[in-house]
Amino acid sequence: MDDDAARLASAIGSRVKRERRARGWTLDQLATSAGVSRRLLVTVEQGGANPSVATLLRISAALGVGLPTLVEPPASAQPVSVTRRGEGAVLWTGEAGGRGVMLAGTQPPDVVELWDWTLGPGDRLTSEAHLPGTVELLQVLEGDLVLEVDGTAVRLAPGDAARFRGDVAHAYANPATQPGATPSRFSLVVAERGAPAAPAPGAEGHRG
Repeated sequence: MDDDAARLASAIGSRVKRERRARGWTLDQLATSAGVSRRLLVTVEQGGANPSVATLLRISAALGVGLPTLVEPPASAQPVSVTRRGEGAVLWTGEAGGRGVMLAGTQPPDVVELWDWTLGPGDRLTSEAHLPGTVELLQVLEGDLVLEVDGTAVRLAPGDAARFRGDVAHAYANPATQPGATPSRFSLVVAERGAPAAPAPGAEGHRG
């Protein structure tokens, strides 16, 4: 990991541990609730790895908090919270140079996440179904994008926008495959309505 990734991994680990201990949960209880291995959870809490977006979603859902709680600095009392260019949390990187950056978010019960995504030529991101009722909005800023939602594929061009269900399996892909092709860049908003509170220790996690 580079220095930025290491700092993010350390911050995420500290926040996961803080939220787990605040509930009086053991590592095993959170691992079971989130549907992840105890070994992976230990590594996350120690800041030894940058967990995948899917893993973070499982952990945040099990804890009953939004993903921003685990990746953003603590909210301040200021009326405006600013994420400067280059300061967003990079939570995904693709083999062709793509990046998924969380720019801002809100806290439960209504969690809204603002993302900046770039997919290099041939990059593809597959997402598990989110919490029931989740809705996503995106607008393509550069390049072409193929959006797949519950088995339906739609090709979008720069300037195109889409609204779709986030509580079913979905994926985003850059259809260009040749070296030097244009990256796909899009802005994404994920809205989870009425995120539930944390379940009892040992209960099954929400994300499948």
